[in-house]
Amino acid sequence: MRIARFSHQDAIKYGIVDERELVVLAGDPMFAGYDTTGERVPLGDVALLAPVIPRSKVIAVGRNYRDHAAEFDNEVPEQPLLFFKPNTSVIGPDDAIVLPTQSERVDFEGELAVVMGRIAKNVTAENALDYVFGYTNANDVTARDLQRTDGQWARAKGFDTFCPLGPIIETEFDPTGDAVLTTRVDGEVRQEAPLTDMVHGVADVIAFASAAFTLLPGDVILTGTPSGVGRIRAGQAVEVEITGLGILRNPARDA
Repeated sequence: MRIARFSHQDAIKYGIVDERELVVLAGDPMFAGYDTTGERVPLGDVALLAPVIPRSKVIAVGRNYRDHAAEFDNEVPEQPLLFFKPNTSVIGPDDAIVLPTQSERVDFEGELAVVMGRIAKNVTAENALDYVFGYTNANDVTARDLQRTDGQWARAKGFDTFCPLGPIIETEFDPTGDAVLTTRVDGEVRQEAPLTDMVHGVADVIAFASAAFTLLPGDVILTGTPSGVGRIRAGQAVEVEITGLGILRNPARDA
């Protein structure tokens, strides 16, 4: 099932994507289920929003593809390397990535995002996927120069607009299947890798994270980026596409 969050006639609603229409839901399906209002809205008449605003946090995994670690001469961590992005960094499809004046190099990082659907604490890898609501595309935008100089990554990863998500949440996606992640800048392919190239799979990451802190419904986990990351410049547009999850497109502009 493909779930969208959208704006229509000055109201924010949720809907099930049915070809070129949205079947409008009575509320947030993560908490209110899939009761519908009986209304259908053409996709062309709405503005798609970030499909989820994290209830408490965005958790991300660093260096989770060997080739990406290698392109920066980094070792691959034996355990998932976790960091946070604030929920204020989240934007939706077609929203602008704002390049901050504090940074001279901002990079794109296309990623698979996991949206949690249940409270998860100390879950095992064997049942971790049972706690997932669905999956979407993400761009872990990074001020690369600040990442290097700060030592820790909160500022470099946490600017407003640095976590594009969307365009939809797919509830039936299989993260262990043959899906491929592709990132394009102005139509040119910059990243392309199967999700199976992850060092630590989705279930292992959820289990590891839940052992440290409670995961809440709506929390988002970014699962790492493959090699090929690069600079975003004002006027360019970045597209992140994962097989079955649509295309997340965001232009970049100066602050």
